[in-house]
Amino acid sequence: MGSFSILTLVTFIPLGGALLILLIDKENQGLIRGLALAATIADFIISLPLYLRFANTHNMQFVEKVAWLPQFGVSYYLGVDGISMPLILLTTLTTMICVISAWTAVEKRVKEFMITLLLLETGMIGVFCALDFFLFYVFWEMMLIPMFLMIGVWGGQRRIYAALKFFIYTMAGSVLMLVAILWMYFQHKAVKGFYTMDIQAYHGLLMDPSAQLLLFLAFFVAFAIKVPMFPFHTWLPDAHVEAPTAGSVILAGILLKMGTYGFLRFSLPIFPEATLNAVDWISWLALIGIVYGALVAMVQEDVKKLVAYSSVSHLGFVVLGIFALNVEAITGGMLQMLNHGVSTGALFLAVGVLYERRHTRLISEYGGVSSKMPVFAVIFMIVTLSSIGLPGLNGFVGEFLILMGTWKFNPLYAAIATSGVIWAAVYMLWMFQRVMFGKVTNPKNEKLKDLNWREVTYFAPFIVLIFVLGVYPTPVIKKMEPTIAHLVAQVKKEKGASVAPPVSRPRVAPPAGNPHGGAHVSPRSH
Repeated sequence: MGSFSILTLVTFIPLGGALLILLIDKENQGLIRGLALAATIADFIISLPLYLRFANTHNMQFVEKVAWLPQFGVSYYLGVDGISMPLILLTTLTTMICVISAWTAVEKRVKEFMITLLLLETGMIGVFCALDFFLFYVFWEMMLIPMFLMIGVWGGQRRIYAALKFFIYTMAGSVLMLVAILWMYFQHKAVKGFYTMDIQAYHGLLMDPSAQLLLFLAFFVAFAIKVPMFPFHTWLPDAHVEAPTAGSVILAGILLKMGTYGFLRFSLPIFPEATLNAVDWISWLALIGIVYGALVAMVQEDVKKLVAYSSVSHLGFVVLGIFALNVEAITGGMLQMLNHGVSTGALFLAVGVLYERRHTRLISEYGGVSSKMPVFAVIFMIVTLSSIGLPGLNGFVGEFLILMGTWKFNPLYAAIATSGVIWAAVYMLWMFQRVMFGKVTNPKNEKLKDLNWREVTYFAPFIVLIFVLGVYPTPVIKKMEPTIAHLVAQVKKEKGASVAPPVSRPRVAPPAGNPHGGAHVSPRSH
């Protein structure tokens, strides 16, 4: 398989599967499920060479570039580096697991559900590998509609409210980002003399500091909503609670990472001066999210809403690590993005198992479940301990690197963030105790059936990753570190290149002999 085609295949195999399912009669649900599973398995297998053949450098790899709308500077431009490659693998694995988990959970409109899920996968992968702003925005918006439908059609009783809230929040952020992209598009023409949508061409683009701050804020709001950061988080609990299990797994495992990925791909390298000026207030927002999310999770009576608020807290750690602006903290943030996708995805699967059997998510309705479902109890315990960062499991390594890097940046921030680790242990273990231990006091729990082979199958990959990433994360870290080190160097170089001149000094043209003002390395190095 040539490297020229692998990203296109990985991106569009799910779309091809969706088109095939479109031709099948909706009554043939077995064939529909089988085709959806075959498409996601094929996509996962084809995505594996992205890791196996990935060179440990910061360069973009598996690059595909074809002129699309040359008069507008738009190209079909794909590529991956140490930041996007692991997230693509997480996407292909998680979507495959979601198809298996929805095998019996989704009983109405099966054909439409599988098409929606496959379209969502194409959109998510496209976001991670697009290197053209136009193409990126197409994929970014492509994700919105399938997720809106998944919540609104297959969700719970308040699904319409939750779907509309999700749509309004994310669309508002997307529009702000679109305005910023168009501003930069015309600014690039003014400075360089030609139009381009090449994302990397905007690294080091000279612009007025006040304009850079406004552009940074436009991108920040779009990504902060997606994370979601405090105070943009209020859509998340409603969306999680009302979404079907597969929707919650995709939402927590992949979609929330779009925001943190956006910070790394766009905010840091394109707006380094604004990033350096914003690190303190962004760090405080992240710290508020860590503590607030944990405290609110602790008082939840609905186990799914508890896990949803835990995501606000855990993603606060990721944002804190990213804006500590050193290799250790950002590496920890990247690892925690993967770890959160694995652990929280598995938590939502566990909640889905309970809901399929009892059709309730209230913690008070359970108790003593471990005596009736011992295999489930072991898996649920491993995932719970992973979520709170027990040493030896995946959650520990990422949080440790984030706290270590944050301590180098600001010891106070690290000390406050550490309290979030303690609160996570409190609310997760308390929830686990109330659900799994004690006597069976509710007669409805007497006939609970343990996991079947299909359910064990879709938990297995996550359990394996929990141990592998906890015991030996080095291979993954080695793939990410060169890209992260290069990114940090870009931002720190800009500190001398663009912060030193006074704000009042206009910067409308690049210095002679260097069109990038000393802040941008050659395109080949990308």
